[in-house]
Amino acid sequence: MDFITNFTLLTHVFIPLLIFFARIMDVSLGTIRVIFISKGYKFLAPLLGFFEVLIWLLAIQQVLGNLTNIFTYIGYALGFASGTYVGIVLEEKLSVGKVLIRIIATKDAKKMLKQLKDSKYVFTSMGADGQDGKVKLILSIIKRKSIHKIVKIIKECDEDAYYSIEDVRSELDNNSSTKQRKNFWSILGSYRKGK
Repeated sequence: MDFITNFTLLTHVFIPLLIFFARIMDVSLGTIRVIFISKGYKFLAPLLGFFEVLIWLLAIQQVLGNLTNIFTYIGYALGFASGTYVGIVLEEKLSVGKVLIRIIATKDAKKMLKQLKDSKYVFTSMGADGQDGKVKLILSIIKRKSIHKIVKIIKECDEDAYYSIEDVRSELDNNSSTKQRKNFWSILGSYRKGK
């Protein structure tokens, strides 16, 4: 009787949980891998891909080895969904790379430009014609982790301003002697500091 209880516990609890956590890991790694590909990290993306597929193979082996156990399917699906969520959270925490923020200020933009300059953001501004008259177009390339700071400035200065944010794969930075390439440990270092 103990053998039957242990076998049921193993197949109906332990193996589905193993599949669940494996899927969280491999889907999270997949999300980060795609981010690294889009940022041009040529060596980190394949390394993460190796571990992503290795973990996936271990998970799918357990599913295929227990085809009559419905709990393995549930663990697999829940792990995928949870891994997607964890991947999104990790992407937000890592804040890798830079973005272009495009601001269309509908009001007088002098206060916004002053605050951006005082906050040491490098930007370009120009006059433009909007649907309802003259507007100010402001462009700035910033670190992804600074998005919430610059959005706060925008909202404080012009609550009607429109802004859009898009990823920047590379840029020519004449003010810096360091190259865009970063290694895996420096990225994790910035995450561990909570910045």
